[in-house]
Amino acid sequence: MQTEKKLAADPYNMIITGVGGQGNVLASRLLGNMLMEQGFQITIGETFGASQRGGSVMSHLRASGRTDVSPQIPRGTAHLIVSLEPTEALRVLKDYGNDKVFVLCNMRPIHAIAVISGEVQYPETAQLQQSIGALSCKAWFVNATEAAMAMGNPIFSNVMLVGALTATNLLPLTRENFTKVIARMVPGDKVDLNLQAFDTGHDLIY
Repeated sequence: MQTEKKLAADPYNMIITGVGGQGNVLASRLLGNMLMEQGFQITIGETFGASQRGGSVMSHLRASGRTDVSPQIPRGTAHLIVSLEPTEALRVLKDYGNDKVFVLCNMRPIHAIAVISGEVQYPETAQLQQSIGALSCKAWFVNATEAAMAMGNPIFSNVMLVGALTATNLLPLTRENFTKVIARMVPGDKVDLNLQAFDTGHDLIY
């Protein structure tokens, strides 16, 4: 399928990051399928790190009009970082960021064992936002986990970030686009809840 929709770069390099248990992989598949629905060729790299609950997870997602794109994003060349956890955003920015990268970050912290044990101190929210902002062209900070918990399940934060990403207008994505894709990815009785999560995430940007 051909498309007249355009990306800011070809390939357009995206990294979806978080920790195990946050739904990072589902978010990358959802975003990839939405872009495929819009006519782009998609490659998704392996998930790196320990994917078990609490371990760092990172997925490379590249959108292009070509078919010969490697799934690995070269260091320093990310166009967009979507992070389900703020310190993971900083971790990815260090290796893949540049002065033109955009960041969408969920601000709910997940403390590593070293933080829980008192060996290291988790950064303050203001410090995290300042650091992420300084390392990016523009950053959006949302409280998706809190909004998802209000819906009854924190796992919806991943869908909310997709909704929020749509609202930034960085990518040619729409609610109709999401509706078509989510209907193929979840059981029919879960579609309405996912649409609610998407709409809630979209509204977090405004």
